[in-house]
Amino acid sequence: MGNANLDTDDLRTFVEVADAGGVSQAARRLGVSKSIVSRRLLRLETELGVHLLARTTRGAVLTETGATFRDYAVRVSAEIDVAMETILPEGDLRGRLRISAPLTYGPAHIAPILAEMARRHPRLSIQTCYTDRFVDLVAEGYDCAIRIGYLQDSTLVARRVAPILGKLVASPDYIAAHGAPETPDEIAHHEALMQGTEAWQFMDGEKVISVRPQGRFKADNGVALVAAAVAGLGLAWLPDDFTDEHVASGALVPIMTRYPLPAAGVYVVRPPGQHPARKIRILTELLIEYCNHPNPMAALAQARRQPLSASGRTGLVG
Repeated sequence: MGNANLDTDDLRTFVEVADAGGVSQAARRLGVSKSIVSRRLLRLETELGVHLLARTTRGAVLTETGATFRDYAVRVSAEIDVAMETILPEGDLRGRLRISAPLTYGPAHIAPILAEMARRHPRLSIQTCYTDRFVDLVAEGYDCAIRIGYLQDSTLVARRVAPILGKLVASPDYIAAHGAPETPDEIAHHEALMQGTEAWQFMDGEKVISVRPQGRFKADNGVALVAAAVAGLGLAWLPDDFTDEHVASGALVPIMTRYPLPAAGVYVVRPPGQHPARKIRILTELLIEYCNHPNPMAALAQARRQPLSASGRTGLVG
């Protein structure tokens, strides 16, 4: 074991299998075939002369030796990543960036920015999972997540990259049939369109008021809640990006405007660590640049027309 010649890809693959609980799950995370994962594991165990994993019908579990070695493998892989970043040219990105992004918001607003990042960094592999499900970054092997709304307290590190404004809306038909609440207390007497059992927050001057609405229509997707609101099923508490078009057409009406929603945000969230990887820092910078632009799609289109410098940046100034 003292003469083991360890491959860094083998170490990273072992960590993925250990954390994912099986070869199939790790292969999906890594974006490679199961046979490649199995070959890397076999090579690592052969070099070490020990069994790191015990194969079961449900996947793979760590042996006692494997559990000890995993912690070292994680640290070694992290140190190698830092070393590689240090010697790479400034702005150059390589390797893999695995991101979780919301299905409701991500494809329209985040995907074009990720595409621009991939264009600027042709040696970087970007894998994005669009889902409105809450993703456990550490357990599921993500480098970071892009989340919108109000963040719960956690051990994760978060950076806000843009504000999100919203309003309470209902259709004219719903208002005609049931009236519109004028204060937060009156929401209890109305049908609410909700994601689950969340609280709704409103501002009364500098004071935040929280209410627990009730309703029979629930969906974990903002587009579905907008459709229900337009259909007259109840009140919807949603970001402006989802409702502006319908408010402009008259299909939805802002209500209880004396009590605005507190500003939410778009956040980059990552597992705790001393310093974020360069790829996460650059992603964060791009999101700040384009999410806050008055016309992000036009800005991205202009960026694509600019030649890339050696560092992967466009020729744009400012």
